[in-house]
Amino acid sequence: MRVNRLTAIGAVVLLVAACSSSGTTPTPAGTPTTGTPTTGTPTPGTPTATPVPSVAAATTVTEWDYQNVDPQTKQWQTVLDECTASTGITIKRQSFPRDELINKVILAAQQKQLPNVLMIDNPDLQQIADTGALAPLTDYGVDLTGLYQNLIDAGTYKGKVYGIAPGINGMALFYNKDMFTAAGVKPPTTWAEVTAAAKALTKSGVYGMAFSAPATEEGSWQFEPWLWGAGGDLSKLDSPQAVQALQFWTDLVNSGSASKSVVQWTQADVESQFEAGKTAMEQNGVWNLSTLEKSKINFGIVPIPQPNGGAAPGPMGGEVATIPVNSDAATSAAAGKVVNCLLSDKEMAEWATLQAYIPSRQTVAAQAATADPNMASFVTAAAAERSRTGPPANLGPNYSKVSQPLWTAIQAALSGAKSPQDALTAAQQAAAAALAGS
Repeated sequence: MRVNRLTAIGAVVLLVAACSSSGTTPTPAGTPTTGTPTTGTPTPGTPTATPVPSVAAATTVTEWDYQNVDPQTKQWQTVLDECTASTGITIKRQSFPRDELINKVILAAQQKQLPNVLMIDNPDLQQIADTGALAPLTDYGVDLTGLYQNLIDAGTYKGKVYGIAPGINGMALFYNKDMFTAAGVKPPTTWAEVTAAAKALTKSGVYGMAFSAPATEEGSWQFEPWLWGAGGDLSKLDSPQAVQALQFWTDLVNSGSASKSVVQWTQADVESQFEAGKTAMEQNGVWNLSTLEKSKINFGIVPIPQPNGGAAPGPMGGEVATIPVNSDAATSAAAGKVVNCLLSDKEMAEWATLQAYIPSRQTVAAQAATADPNMASFVTAAAAERSRTGPPANLGPNYSKVSQPLWTAIQAALSGAKSPQDALTAAQQAAAAALAGS
């Protein structure tokens, strides 16, 4: 299955490369390298890229990211190497754990010591843009045509686009088809069906359901589809809908259908449990497709449901490419060329192949879905994904002041330290205090 997927998407890469304006020939500084799609129309309200004045060429830029674990670190290096070959610009890269990176970025922004190209998680963008440390991408001729509008919105701060991801990701429920067939269970489409399936599939050494709920952004990220699916939002963490969602997770753990270890498991840990046959279902992301497709697991995919059916809106995932402000015009122009390369159709398709992300340009995403049927459901859902910083809560640069109390509440409820209601009441109070001090 893996070989077929790579072959198919590899054909898409070649096709996209042929029609993209980004090629292997270096282009002048400031020239957009993201090609305008051969089909489709510009996204309404898309900011227009402006020409960049010619400056003396720079040949080296620095780059920071948090793709610090294999295979992601090697996969991202492949993309960077291709952009070095295309632009002729050497990229000096440093990778850090996600939480370490954002702390380092905040300090470096204050000291004006940021790298020339910065890849950060999309909900962190507005916080960094608010410091004045980032330059609008349109200053460097970045072509925003044909991108998902919600992705543009996620990268926008005060009317200007400061970051765009070459690929986005989302979550779904992966299930073990063989286990489901043996138990006579159908893939779930409602919360009640998730509960029933998890109970039926739990047996010695196997849990029915697995998800990731650590005391980090991963915990909030994994919970948000259930929160939003229930009709809640991040502006009122102690709403009845939010309590309903956390009670649902808590009941799965308390009933034994999910492991108590979910409060420690990362998404990578959950994936390992699923691949080892220790859980019949997992909530996880599209980036696991490449691993699962070369595994021996006979898996299927269904959307994370709303309580009574229908797909729940999920948070948009993906790392955005940004250009920090730099007084050296030549280096900034070189950084612009690198970002243009990273956001080209060719590299979007390459990242989709390597990391199983959804390409950010809709025409490229459609081609990826055609090449890999497992990708199709994620591509279909991509346009409905929500920015964690945007509506309905519109937290902007203050998202972290709500996310941290939320994951703290999740930990308290799942560990049994507090009831879901008490945990979320405390979370709302903490978030309100943090926002009042903004």
